[in-house]
Amino acid sequence: MRNRIFILRRETGLILMLILLFSFCSPSPRGIIILCAGDSITESGYPRYLRNILKNKGLQARILNQGKSGHNSREYLSFLEKNQEALRKRSPDFVLLQLGTNDVRIDHDHTSANDFYNNMKHIISLLCSLKTRTGEKSRILLATIPPVPEDIRFPFAPDSGKRVEEEINPLIQKIAREEKIPLVDNYSLFLQSPHLLPDVHPSQEGYKVLAQNWFNALKKEGI
Repeated sequence: MRNRIFILRRETGLILMLILLFSFCSPSPRGIIILCAGDSITESGYPRYLRNILKNKGLQARILNQGKSGHNSREYLSFLEKNQEALRKRSPDFVLLQLGTNDVRIDHDHTSANDFYNNMKHIISLLCSLKTRTGEKSRILLATIPPVPEDIRFPFAPDSGKRVEEEINPLIQKIAREEKIPLVDNYSLFLQSPHLLPDVHPSQEGYKVLAQNWFNALKKEGI
């Protein structure tokens, strides 16, 4: 009887050791990594509210804020090219990309429609090289940009809003179709609620609504 008890205890101990060993060596990562890419609307805006939404939903997530204030598409492309290797090591599951507001400025940041299209295509090609911790391709979500209010001041002008509607967002929609990536409509969000967008930057409430819109898009992608 004692021998049988000893054997059972030894086998139980071995099973527990194997369970612990498997848990430490398991290749399945926990939590979600989300990389937020864009300009100042990203850098100083919605990522922290998105983090709160995910936390309140009981989702373990790490938010990587890679927004760069003042960057147009050309400047952000340069940033990605210089930091590509470092970003690859972050292994995001999702990449949220909203860029283009600074491209409609009338100063040195002004970007032609053709250049904006080429810059964005190159940006997405770089982001497509990112992989998750399990070696799969990171999933990219591309957003249209908010409107530019009519009474905006320099370095924007009334023509900036027209370019958003007639050039930039149609190009973003075209790129999403060509690259077969989900499109998130952040333009209509503020067009329907202009009080959330006092200038080119949303109000704090506007940032919360923007974060919720991103979260809704992530839900559709199976987050």
